[in-house]
Amino acid sequence: MDNREEVREFLTSRRARITPEQAGLPAGPRRRVPGLRRSEVAALADMSVEYYAKLERGNLAGVSPSVLEALARALQLDDAERAHLLNLARTADGSDVLNRPRRRRTKDQWRPHRSLQWTLDAITAGPAFVRNGRMDILAANPLARAFYADVYAAPGNQANLARFNFLDPASRRFYPDWDLFADVAVAILRTEAGRNPHDKDLHDLVGELSTRSEEFRTRWGAHNVRHHGTGTKRFHHPAVGELTLAFEGLDMAAEPGLTLTIYTAEPGSPSEEGLRLLASWAATRSSDSPSTTKNAGR
Repeated sequence: MDNREEVREFLTSRRARITPEQAGLPAGPRRRVPGLRRSEVAALADMSVEYYAKLERGNLAGVSPSVLEALARALQLDDAERAHLLNLARTADGSDVLNRPRRRRTKDQWRPHRSLQWTLDAITAGPAFVRNGRMDILAANPLARAFYADVYAAPGNQANLARFNFLDPASRRFYPDWDLFADVAVAILRTEAGRNPHDKDLHDLVGELSTRSEEFRTRWGAHNVRHHGTGTKRFHHPAVGELTLAFEGLDMAAEPGLTLTIYTAEPGSPSEEGLRLLASWAATRSSDSPSTTKNAGR
């Protein structure tokens, strides 16, 4: 796969965000480009301007690890961006073939191993679910299904968190910090595109979101990536109200490319009580008729 455009846009966007002052260089007069000049990046990375220009044109094939490390230092890449650069380089020279995630069946065909579902169901204190790099929810415990009731209910959403974020107005209510969630969603998809650029389903999802959402399209063009492993998030659930939850995202060794995410609340907090109410509401929904369930969610 020719990924030169992806490489070019990533490198130019990283160069544009660094000021001369941040790089320890004099600003000088009459700068016509945002951020650093190519010559300044080349000097910081200890390479010729001609060679750096070749890299920025997207030619990463055959570039040595030491050059990539020098480039990462010059552009002040964080761990997620450095990993993204390495993934782009592996794709460029074809060395990603052995490490490429195997072609996974579509979400509708994929089924969790029964021991995985047992594990999810054994987690009763908070929502727990498995997602892929496209942000499809593949498996969940009952509390996660109740937690993401709006995600599952959205017509045509296919239990996809990115599609819910950008195409469903209900996400604005569910995510009080909507812009933060939008940034994270795009960064996860951009990271997955670097890790697995041959995923047709991902390309289709990005194309759909780019066509239908200007806010997605703008963020996608920023080429931001990040590791998303732990933190705290705020939610507003339609049945139980405000929730502030800590989360842990764990890569699954038995299923490369999948992530197990678990949400928990601080012990003794209002959010812990909210999760208990959510569990009770979920139990009520599972036993109610469709009409009663609809009223219970109001």
